[in-house]
Amino acid sequence: MKKLSLVTLLALLSSNANAASGFTWVTQFGHAVGLDSFFHVGDKHLHYDHILTFIIVLVLLLLTGFYYRSKTANMETAVIPDKGITYRNIIEMYGSFIYTQTRAVLGEKDAPKYYPFVATMFIVIFISNMIGLVPGFLPPTESINTTLALGVFSFLYFNIKGCKELGTLNYLKHFAGPLWYMAILIFPIEIISTCIRPVSLALRLYGNMYGDHMVLGTFSGLAPLLVPIIFMVLGMLVSFIQAYVFVMLSMVYVSLATAHQDHGDGHAHH
Repeated sequence: MKKLSLVTLLALLSSNANAASGFTWVTQFGHAVGLDSFFHVGDKHLHYDHILTFIIVLVLLLLTGFYYRSKTANMETAVIPDKGITYRNIIEMYGSFIYTQTRAVLGEKDAPKYYPFVATMFIVIFISNMIGLVPGFLPPTESINTTLALGVFSFLYFNIKGCKELGTLNYLKHFAGPLWYMAILIFPIEIISTCIRPVSLALRLYGNMYGDHMVLGTFSGLAPLLVPIIFMVLGMLVSFIQAYVFVMLSMVYVSLATAHQDHGDGHAHH
């Protein structure tokens, strides 16, 4: 009976997951509160579904974080683990998973320093991807504006960290390469390569999420019951993989930006 209920629920979600061509909760809310006029510039009407959905994701994550902090407010509850599968245990399993990945790429020494950035980026991107599977919502990462903003944030973060770790002058020097007589050739190539990184991050995430959403929508229309369940499961997998790839590449960029050339610790040198 439980299996039947789960299949029915997944079928219902699958058949309504593609909101791109019709009803969305955000659009209805916008009409109700008069956001259409606010997002109207000249003769153009700006689509705000992705913006408001992204805000909803951020608010939900903030509330989740505050709730977790309230559950571990005192020392006794923070030290003693819960029994079974609980909200707190799920959050802590997620934290342990992300910390393990961070340590594997950035090393034992630097993992605590960059862990908050990695954990935040992963959960924001993952939930933004997953919300597209909920009826009446569009995934914010289906918009190039959202993914480009995430890419630029990662770009600014690893460059700022590079300047702080090495000093601005030394950080700029590492773009010139180890051979001074090759600097005039290497420097512009390295600068262009670094500036392309946020664009590549944005296009990879946008292309995969847009394609996944279109596939799910197409098969939902052709066979609105059982067939889309397969693509919904694949959509969950794609949502996870794309968030994982984004943060792994961001960590590699942080590692490259902050690596000291004179030591051989556990950092990832590429």
